[in-house]
Amino acid sequence: MMQVMQDAPGRLVDGAPIAVIDIGSNSVRLVVYEKLSRSPTPIFNEKASCGLGRDVATTGRLNAEAVEKALVLLRRFRALCDRMAVGKLYVLATAAARDAANGPEFVARCADICRTDVQLLSGKREAQLSALGILSGVHRANGVVGDLGGGSLELADLHGHRIGSGVTFPLGGLALQDASGRSLKKADKIVKDALAKDPHLEHLKGRTFYAVGGTWRALARLHMFQRGYPLHVMHGYVIPAKEALEFCRLIRRVPVDTLSKIETVADVRRPLLPYGALVLEHIVRIGKPGNIFISAQGVREGLLYEELPEADQKVDPLIVAAAELNWLRSRSPRHGMELIDWTDAFMASSGIDETAEEKRLRHAACLLSDIGWRAHPDYRGEQSLNIIAHAAFIGVDHPGRAFLALSIFYRHVGLIDDDLSPRIRELVSTRLLDHARIIGAALRVAYLVSASMPDTLPGAPLTVTRGKLVLNLSGSLAELAGDRITSRLKSLGRLIGREAVVITG
Repeated sequence: MMQVMQDAPGRLVDGAPIAVIDIGSNSVRLVVYEKLSRSPTPIFNEKASCGLGRDVATTGRLNAEAVEKALVLLRRFRALCDRMAVGKLYVLATAAARDAANGPEFVARCADICRTDVQLLSGKREAQLSALGILSGVHRANGVVGDLGGGSLELADLHGHRIGSGVTFPLGGLALQDASGRSLKKADKIVKDALAKDPHLEHLKGRTFYAVGGTWRALARLHMFQRGYPLHVMHGYVIPAKEALEFCRLIRRVPVDTLSKIETVADVRRPLLPYGALVLEHIVRIGKPGNIFISAQGVREGLLYEELPEADQKVDPLIVAAAELNWLRSRSPRHGMELIDWTDAFMASSGIDETAEEKRLRHAACLLSDIGWRAHPDYRGEQSLNIIAHAAFIGVDHPGRAFLALSIFYRHVGLIDDDLSPRIRELVSTRLLDHARIIGAALRVAYLVSASMPDTLPGAPLTVTRGKLVLNLSGSLAELAGDRITSRLKSLGRLIGREAVVITG
């Protein structure tokens, strides 16, 4: 019987876990991350709706019952952090705590329970951290970030690594519900008056609006399930602005509990949906964005990104995540790295047009190409596809996810689509699907040559030379040649319109 290891081999242990408690106006959440990383992976995530921001707009105070509920939850969260040996705990408090007269007293009690300082975020600071969260999780972001909580809405302009000054409005779901006396008509006027002349929205036209916050994620989840979308991953879900506008109108007009697929939204979140839809509707009307990007990254991830050294901030989070999975699950992590150089040479010589983004995705595919090897051979393609399509990746959109999943599916099963759901293919363009088939076919050659081990591929280049697809197995590698390799090479050759040749001389 194998000896039980102290540290789980499926974990990266080059640093203590790091945790963030987010004391919001609607919910209080604990997220514990595996370590401080460019691609942070949650190992524990729990939240509860406490409603701290309910009635603050009218009474000016945090509700006593909500406060006690939050404090009980914080005791549990602190105990969990102790048991998980968390190295660093950050505690953040937002709109409800900063706006309420008894907020300072509440924050002091939170600090005592959590045994660490509580960062009471200003509206501008909250907007900045939300923008940093988008910067962390979205490749080449360009647009306006909007973080809708229970108490407030924060907006910040984001272009590349440049973050504009943030602004805050008391337009969170609970605050609107309170200030309007639960009248959507009154809430509509409040939102319209607040956002009418905001300069952030004046510069949004044709760009992306990055929607952060639980209410907007709930709206997107409802939209996702109503349309039967094939990928239930919230981060990176995109809704065209016109479609978002029509959907928001529907949410406002129809009683929430009568909506199709409403069961996919938690009961406590449903009453806030019309208010979230109302705010988003005005943002789309005024700002005229091209689309709405739903983000699972926000203040918490922005804080962690800010804590990274500057050099680490510049690293591609998708490549980091793929490299970590390669390390944890492949037969040889170094072989995955060699595949990058091997396919670089192939693509450079092939004449196949490849954009910088497609090259980036190919590199990630190389790192992910062997993560399903422990599965039964008949299910390696299917299992790899599911792991990749649903992984907690950031820095990749949904078409990119589908490309990665399809590339590794084809690497295992060949160019056979019989067992592949047609829905996943709907997420990629014809061009990306063609590229996925080519990369999958090239990887099939590589793994048959190398047996998934390092130090072989550097001596077995695959190139297009003088119009032919050539695999060079010269010298000591000549004995690796065989009919199966030739067959796979010919399959790849047919995809790119080249005669295939194995050289063994």
